Amino acid sequence: MYQHTQTGMAIFAAMAMGLVVAVLVLFLVPVPPGEEAGRWIVAGTCAVLLLAAWFFCSLTITVRGGLLAWSFGPGVIRKSVPVAEIVQLEPTRTSILAGWGIHWTPRGWLYNVSGKEAVRIGLKSGRQFLLGTNEPERLIQAIRTAQGPRETS
Repeated sequence: MYQHTQTGMAIFAAMAMGLVVAVLVLFLVPVPPGEEAGRWIVAGTCAVLLLAAWFFCSLTITVRGGLLAWSFGPGVIRKSVPVAEIVQLEPTRTSILAGWGIHWTPRGWLYNVSGKEAVRIGLKSGRQFLLGTNEPERLIQAIRTAQGPRETS
């Protein structure tokens, strides 16, 4: 079994800074009469930033029971694939332009909270994706161990 959680401190810090600015605007900027709707917009922005920080503050990757699984923050956003479906594992690096979070890249979906290190994973179906991790070699080894011995031709 393998389990590793990587914390996304940069994401958390950016969300926290945005939250501080929004709260300052909410309480320090005077609102003209009849323009109270603006306060609700700022309050809504605060709520979105808090939820985003909570959801994307960490990425946990697990290899257990024949599955490679990953989830963000409290586990509301999660995915998994059977290790038997994995045919390619490659340590790789993402560019600063690839960023963090969940989004499409030319090499497939990227799931990442920090840093540039990742593992590119190819499936039997031809689909591929990238999992960000600060320990790519350990993750690759855990998946290979879970897959068991491979037949060679």
